[in-house]
Amino acid sequence: MSEGLKKKMSRYLDAGFPILYINSFEEEKVDALISSLKDGREVVEWNGARGLVDFETKAPLSLGGGLADVLELFLSREELEGKILVLRDIHKGLESPEVTARLKNIAGLIGQGADAAVILVSQVVVIPPELEKYITILEMDYLSIPEIHSLVEDFVRENGFPPVKGRLAEEFAVALKGLSEFEIRNVLALAYAREGELSRRDLELIFEQKQQTIKKAGILEMVHSKESLEDIGGLDSLKGWLKRKAKVFHHIEEAEEFGVDKPKGVLVAGLPGCGKSLSAKAIARLFEVPLLRLDMGRLMGKYVGESEANMRKAVSLAEAISPCVLWIDELEKAFAGIGSQGVGAEVTTRLFGYFLTWLQEKESLTFVVATANDVTKLPPELMRKGRFDEIFYIGLPKPEERRRIFEIHIRKRRPGDEGKLDMERLARETEGFSGADIEGVVKEGVESAFAEGKGSLETGDILKAARETSSLKEMMGDSLEGLMKEYEKRKYKNAAG
Repeated sequence: MSEGLKKKMSRYLDAGFPILYINSFEEEKVDALISSLKDGREVVEWNGARGLVDFETKAPLSLGGGLADVLELFLSREELEGKILVLRDIHKGLESPEVTARLKNIAGLIGQGADAAVILVSQVVVIPPELEKYITILEMDYLSIPEIHSLVEDFVRENGFPPVKGRLAEEFAVALKGLSEFEIRNVLALAYAREGELSRRDLELIFEQKQQTIKKAGILEMVHSKESLEDIGGLDSLKGWLKRKAKVFHHIEEAEEFGVDKPKGVLVAGLPGCGKSLSAKAIARLFEVPLLRLDMGRLMGKYVGESEANMRKAVSLAEAISPCVLWIDELEKAFAGIGSQGVGAEVTTRLFGYFLTWLQEKESLTFVVATANDVTKLPPELMRKGRFDEIFYIGLPKPEERRRIFEIHIRKRRPGDEGKLDMERLARETEGFSGADIEGVVKEGVESAFAEGKGSLETGDILKAARETSSLKEMMGDSLEGLMKEYEKRKYKNAAG
């Protein structure tokens, strides 16, 4: 059981907070938590499947009626006194005006001194506007490394399996971070059923389970990262900085003993198609950790408090899975509308505030990689020292960088033709092209050579494709130059050096 959650919930109950909302599906753990904190009060439970039930046995009670009828019984202080009302799978019931009205009345009685509490338990957070001021959201903490060790040891002992020791035990504990007790037991059972013991091959099972957990949460996406720094042409300054951070990341205990701070993250700004997303993927590969992508659009919910709950869930999941890289793409779109009027803007401002606080104070090995096309649209608070370890900007590749980008993409598709092509000419005649532009003309040139029945790729095939392509510089015009001047004015580091 999470001691942190237990202490927090105990304080809220002692202080008379009227409605506590526990966002969890681990019912047995929640029941154990409530039992440990009831302090002589009677627990009355209603759940969406069976109605009013005995809290201990879950056997249905003879009293009929829906949730609104049950709540009607506790609208007097005499009936409410000394009770803890546990309402399970409550999210659908909160759509009823009768239910919300009765809960508001009960919360009012508790606020006037009644020794009682309402505990809502659900996997889904739904907060009607009428109850916003009365509800406090609590979430079941993820298991710590020592707790995971104990859980694995208990599972092994209970089932009479060979124990897991040494380095393998450490690897499993780290790999299992972010999974619930229920999920961990399922993974362990599957691993032992397959081989009769735990081995490094079973780490893949854990990875698959984590993917399932992230998919079901619907907020984060686990990205398979095959790209490495070698797949990036140029950006030598950024690469050198990342290699230094990777050394700290891989030897974090020794680094902290030496006085080095935990790596926080990096903001990579720059033009579309110049390697920001590729850099995020390469960082995860360099650090040898999972890459999680946060889609800010998925955070927005239709109920009061739902967006903030989703943000907390995303952050806590990333921290639980850490060490990891958390990639937030197109950051300027995520926080558009801050400071303006309207309900949507208020929600965005609250999300931004929570994100800033977490970014400043986080202690986990969650390395944040934020990418942005136009930092001039970002709130200035985000750019202050302490939010990110560094801010880099990526401009259009220079001739030498363009040559290296051509080499990378030609080597991928036609490695045997690389030595026959005039790389210097290709680099020279693609002034103003982004990395994505160059990849596009290589693809087009290879396809053209194949369609024409040629036995190999020729320089002319690529140049022809380049002449038929509008470069990023041509498309963006003066706005590109203005953006680059803004980056230099703000003294951001040039990723190319």
